[in-house]
Amino acid sequence: MSSSTVSTVPQQEAAPTARPSFIQRHRRTARQWLERSAALIVFFAVWELLPRLGIVGSAFLSPPSHVLQAIGQLMESGQLFKHVTASLQRSASGLLLAVAAGVALGLLMGVIRRVEAFLDPLLQLFRQISALALFPVFLLFFGIGEVSKIAIIFWAAFWPVLLNTISGVQQVDKLLIHSAISMGASRSFIFRKVILPAASPSIFTGIRLAGAYSITALVAAEMIGSHAGLGFLTLNSQEIFQIPSMYAGIVLLALLGLALNYLLALLEKRLTRWRSGLQFHE
Repeated sequence: MSSSTVSTVPQQEAAPTARPSFIQRHRRTARQWLERSAALIVFFAVWELLPRLGIVGSAFLSPPSHVLQAIGQLMESGQLFKHVTASLQRSASGLLLAVAAGVALGLLMGVIRRVEAFLDPLLQLFRQISALALFPVFLLFFGIGEVSKIAIIFWAAFWPVLLNTISGVQQVDKLLIHSAISMGASRSFIFRKVILPAASPSIFTGIRLAGAYSITALVAAEMIGSHAGLGFLTLNSQEIFQIPSMYAGIVLLALLGLALNYLLALLEKRLTRWRSGLQFHE
């Protein structure tokens, strides 16, 4: 009797991939944090050592430990809250006005070419004028109060928002617009559902740049007629030769700029969630 025997070898199940343990995950996170923070660690270490070793006089460069002590003293006296609050109010007011005006005018110029052709020469002239150069003009018109300080921050933050908004609108894929028109979409629908979402990444880039410029202009805005603010703290500490407090003001301005940039990036991520789905399908 001839029989064909078929040997069946049981298939070995693939071994499940071992998930990293709790310790391994935290080691990986710590390693990534160290890699990202290495430059900062080296920078602050060198900064601490230079005045302590006498390479640079401590009268000119206070070590970070003294700067932290100065920040602690400002917190204990309540001065830190006063300075941060004043700077935040001025920076936020100028930035919000710049975003509102820049986005509105940028959308108008980007959509209507005749408006852009009419206003572009004038705006190209104005954008060459530094906010610092206009500071005396703002003082003449608005005095030394809060309005002149907000005006200089507005001027510095307005241009990146405007230019990036115009660029974002003009770079919208024309195929998307023509496709919407061929399907009978109205102009308002095309603007709300096609142009505005497509231009939003460029608009948010301009807003984040404006946030950085608003912090930079803050120091100039608080140069004259201020009694509070981080810019005032920095300049006043330099005049009375309180060097640790001066560096404390500089560090706090940098931290304020980082916090503002993080908040704007978080806002951009929330308002443009649709982009993640689009990138996934691509």
